[in-house]
Amino acid sequence: MLKIRKIPIDTHPENTVFLLRHGNGYSAEQFQALRKLRVFCDCGEILASLALVDDESIVGAGEIGLGEQAFRRLAMDEGSEVSIEQARPPPSLEFVRRKIDGEVLSASEISAVIRDITLHLYSPMEIGAFLVACAGFMSTQETLSLTEAMVDVGNRLHWDSPLVVDKHCIGGIPGNRTSMIVVPIVAAHGLLCPKTSSRAITSPSGTADTMEVLANVDLSEDRLVEIVRQEKGVLAWGGRVNLSPADDILITVERPLRLDRYEQMVASILSKKVSAGSNHLVIDIPVGPTAKVRTQGDAVRLRKMFEYVARHMGIVTDIVITDGSQPVGRGIGPVLEARDVMAVLRNDADAPDDLRDRAVLLAGHVLEFDPAIEGGRGYARALELLASGEALAVMERLIEVQGRNTKPPALGAHHFEVKAPRAGRVASIDCERIARIARLAGAPMDKGAGIDLLHKVGAAVRTGEALYRIYAHSETGLGFARELAAEQSGYGIA
Repeated sequence: MLKIRKIPIDTHPENTVFLLRHGNGYSAEQFQALRKLRVFCDCGEILASLALVDDESIVGAGEIGLGEQAFRRLAMDEGSEVSIEQARPPPSLEFVRRKIDGEVLSASEISAVIRDITLHLYSPMEIGAFLVACAGFMSTQETLSLTEAMVDVGNRLHWDSPLVVDKHCIGGIPGNRTSMIVVPIVAAHGLLCPKTSSRAITSPSGTADTMEVLANVDLSEDRLVEIVRQEKGVLAWGGRVNLSPADDILITVERPLRLDRYEQMVASILSKKVSAGSNHLVIDIPVGPTAKVRTQGDAVRLRKMFEYVARHMGIVTDIVITDGSQPVGRGIGPVLEARDVMAVLRNDADAPDDLRDRAVLLAGHVLEFDPAIEGGRGYARALELLASGEALAVMERLIEVQGRNTKPPALGAHHFEVKAPRAGRVASIDCERIARIARLAGAPMDKGAGIDLLHKVGAAVRTGEALYRIYAHSETGLGFARELAAEQSGYGIA
């Protein structure tokens, strides 16, 4: 039996425990064999990676140190006694090995893998192996099974309305923060729209990251439900309410690997929507030479995949294929995107037209789920709700009831302008390149990091004129972003 000591080290997302190398009755060689430990008592157990300690001031003889994640998940007080033993690999790992060999897994096998991942029985390396194997090949039936398994291991919200709507973009277009405009428009009309979002995976910001600039997005289930019933909408992070928790675990591995395959994307999006209780969904698929979806053929394939899985999950879908040839709006990164969103909602004269137009288009599609809206009239109704200020009023109420951020993050103190190498017109903007530069600057983790686009496609520029401005909170982050921009700015000048 070993006594628990809490070690203030963040090892997210992995459970990590710390043991003194000598003094506990084990030899160093035995420690090396116990790289994965089962820590248990009558109250519960966790699996954790082992780190050996040579300093008794960190953890002493007869003690086991638990990193922050392990301590929280085991949920026991310091000084409590636990036992340890070598962890046996979860049986579902055999299914992962078969997937690596190219086999098609059954629904029960995929369910076992997802269940064990949610129970934190997999290391990040093992999760990565599963994701990479699935990225190699997944059948449509496997995609459906993955979606169902991700829903089953989490919480599900239930609403008293027969019409619960939502809108989701597959991502890949920097600045495309339309959900923060669509939700207030739709809620102002009176449709129920419980919008929950994940953190950004490969982009410089997600809806939850940007909304967090303005208000609290880490809402409990009771508070989220209360807000939706009161305001008809919400803009929250889905991780807190345990909606498809496996997705949040998978995202932590997908992010550094920059994995965002179609099948995993479909399972991620639809599992979240089913868990949130939505039954009518508009999906925005931007298509462009540097977007996630590069061709119309790929867009059609992805659309059919969404439709197949959504139909079996009981969701009515409207798939909208949009222009993904360049970033949307001007701001890239949480603070800058929040600025653009509020400018559109306030109907400011200098608000980005493309962000406004796209948001109204998508909101119109959502509104047409309402049987009371005449076919083809959704766009006009959305425009009316935006122009009248009703959507802005809803957004301001959402910010207040979710918890206004009284100390919003500032724009990065360090900045650098990327300039045109010659005179001409902006012929193209590489979405992927711009996103990578913004992420190297620190977005979305540093809310004030990102890129302010000063010119869009079609604009005339002079030699040496600034194309965009990079913001960062640190000189190091700015340096990384500058180096990538110097290799290739992402702008094509014709």
